[in-house]
Amino acid sequence: MYKPFGMIPAMPTPFDQQGKVDFEAFNELIEHLIDGGVHCLLAGGSTGEYSLMSLEERKSVLKAAVDASNGRVPIMAGTSAHRTEETLELTKYAAEIGADCALVITPYYMKTSEAGIIDYYKTIAEQSGIGIVIYHYPSATGVELSPELIAELSKIEGIVGVKNTTDQEHTCKVIGLTKDQKDFSVLTGYEHLILPTLAVGGHGATGIIPNLIPKEIVALYDLFTKERDIEGAIALNQKLLPLYDYVEAEPSPGPVKAGLDMIGLRGGTVRSPLVPASEELKQKMQITLSELGYEVSPV
Repeated sequence: MYKPFGMIPAMPTPFDQQGKVDFEAFNELIEHLIDGGVHCLLAGGSTGEYSLMSLEERKSVLKAAVDASNGRVPIMAGTSAHRTEETLELTKYAAEIGADCALVITPYYMKTSEAGIIDYYKTIAEQSGIGIVIYHYPSATGVELSPELIAELSKIEGIVGVKNTTDQEHTCKVIGLTKDQKDFSVLTGYEHLILPTLAVGGHGATGIIPNLIPKEIVALYDLFTKERDIEGAIALNQKLLPLYDYVEAEPSPGPVKAGLDMIGLRGGTVRSPLVPASEELKQKMQITLSELGYEVSPV
């Protein structure tokens, strides 16, 4: 099974002024990312506003991503849902259309036990026919998996990785407990922790910022992992720090959609109850993107 690694953009879903998925804009984003050298694409994740979409809309977005990529880069399909049956339906669908792995968030709101979490991931992995990436995001879900529990989950056949959107100490512990498993990868979900995660043996990152600056983020990864130019990686990372802050400064995915509009792509609208980026934040993003060499149009 495919084990995700490298720089993986969590793609937003462009919506037009009528609130419908803008597939032309979505395809243009995918071309932008592939041209930028990213290692995989996450479609239909949290940044993609999956929780505000119908099941059929979600399937259409996953199918569009697989078709547009056409085997050029792997596709990680966001298939999380509250009901186990819907998660299975989406994950099986992702496998059928040719996605390479699926991102599945921990059960939340109606919280379960550790045994229930283990059973949930076993069920999804055994029945879906595709590699499963655990999505651990405790600040959003209120559900925290211990490093030891993630290590136990990593031993389930078909579990191929974790997107660990939490603090670096936790991620370090997960890496330490799973380092000998060649078929399991640890990805950070925070841009600020890309370099620290790579430095302690992590495999990459799944985040928002690669949507805007894929070439720079891939260059950062290459400087560290291929060229072993630690000083160069640190210097580039410091240049990118303001953008890391901006894409998280206001409710996602408003900031990244505004940023895409600035650089000539169509980020589109956000769905209610989400809100677009403020004018103040847009101005800050425009300045930073210009300093990085992008031709920026006011939005």
